[in-house]
Amino acid sequence: MNYSERFSVRPGARVRLSGLDPALKGGYESQEDVEDEIERCRKRLSELQEVLYAGQRRSLLICLQALDTGGKDGTINHVLSAMNPQGCRVSNFRQPSAEEVAHDFLWRVHRAAPARGEVVIFNRSHYEDVLITRVHNLVPKRIWSGRYDHINAFERALADHDTLILKFFLHISKQEQLARFKARLDDPRKRWKIQEADYKERKFWGSYIRAYDEALSRCSTAWAPWFIIPADHKWFRNLAVARIVVEQLASLHLQAPKPRVNVEHIRREYHAARRAAHKTKHRKA
Repeated sequence: MNYSERFSVRPGARVRLSGLDPALKGGYESQEDVEDEIERCRKRLSELQEVLYAGQRRSLLICLQALDTGGKDGTINHVLSAMNPQGCRVSNFRQPSAEEVAHDFLWRVHRAAPARGEVVIFNRSHYEDVLITRVHNLVPKRIWSGRYDHINAFERALADHDTLILKFFLHISKQEQLARFKARLDDPRKRWKIQEADYKERKFWGSYIRAYDEALSRCSTAWAPWFIIPADHKWFRNLAVARIVVEQLASLHLQAPKPRVNVEHIRREYHAARRAAHKTKHRKA
């Protein structure tokens, strides 16, 4: 079984994150066991993205969601950075601006969606509007509960416009989150990431898990699947995400576009230029 099948949420399935092991290592024992495979995936990802960019026919949207310290930035740095920045960008969605609040909740998200040939990574995404808004009662239940259908329809529209959508929930344990908070406190280079709100949000851990359970259950579709990635071990998280993105892009069977020029004519001109340069070199000698 490939990783896409192993970690995907089947459409219609009922997710219970409390029953899934965030410390799963997939049969590997340590980072050293997977370093070569991750590097092969990164190289293949770079190749596939080049063809995607050149073809200008399909696009790729990657959504990363996680509880605090879940590894969204790390996944971008260690896996998705293999792609050429010329055809790849990262968007994140923090507290909406006054202009964004004046529109529907998907307005700012649609503006950030990828064009054909482009890869866009959402570091947090439109799912915040059925997560944080639900947990903290920022809008009435009748509003956030209707957003699942809006999200599915929005993602279907993107898929119909030739966008491949891959959504990753990076699943960590509450104990691992606390350990990562401590690591930030202990490392002067990472203290800038610390916010008081991070610790206060731990009180809502159960509420967030229930909110994710419903979002993953109701919004994993054939055209925009969710993948639940065990993320307590950063190296296994990186391997799983890398393999799934490669598997999914490879399944598109993308082909490089045909040249827009007469290649044989250019080749003849190239050889003629080389012969002329060779003669000039000998005359000078």
